[in-house]
Amino acid sequence: GKPPYQGEFLVGNRNVEELLPEAAQEMFLQATAGVWEQDDLYIINITSALDRGGRVPLPIEGRKEGVYVKVGSRGAFSPCLVSATSPESRFRCSLGQQPLASCYDTFAPHFTIRWCNLSLLQLWPSPTPPGPTWGFGVLEDDGDFQPPTEVPPLDLLPGFLVTLLVPLAVALLLCLLLGYLMCCRREGV
Repeated sequence: GKPPYQGEFLVGNRNVEELLPEAAQEMFLQATAGVWEQDDLYIINITSALDRGGRVPLPIEGRKEGVYVKVGSRGAFSPCLVSATSPESRFRCSLGQQPLASCYDTFAPHFTIRWCNLSLLQLWPSPTPPGPTWGFGVLEDDGDFQPPTEVPPLDLLPGFLVTLLVPLAVALLLCLLLGYLMCCRREGV
């Protein structure tokens, strides 16, 4: 299943193709383990920042599109990650400053993390709904199924006649009116 603790990092100095090889992912997980303080980390998803509404970088050498990397673990978040997503840190990000955290240097120099875009998610297990209640069986051994109530037979003839005769009467009246207008109202008759 999905790990209960998930964190999504925005790596600003990489493209998706650069993080797809196994060696690059392993290097990113080692840097994340230094921040998260857990060893059971694994990558859940890698998404381009362009797919999330990011801008296409200028065609200048060294500019990258950015990559969102979602990492999951069974262990809780470290105090450093929690402080990086605190309301005080979000306020500092809105002012254009770095958030409050002391663990920035574990990703350098290989990965440039945009800490203002860090998102942490804790999934709670959903309770399983109760299953169906089973009875004693479908049929008893003493015969065929007997419906609980008798349904009286319905008389469908009046409904059938109304459905058939009313449109026929309207059509007959329209034919008579059209015949009168075309034949009897002609000039010279």
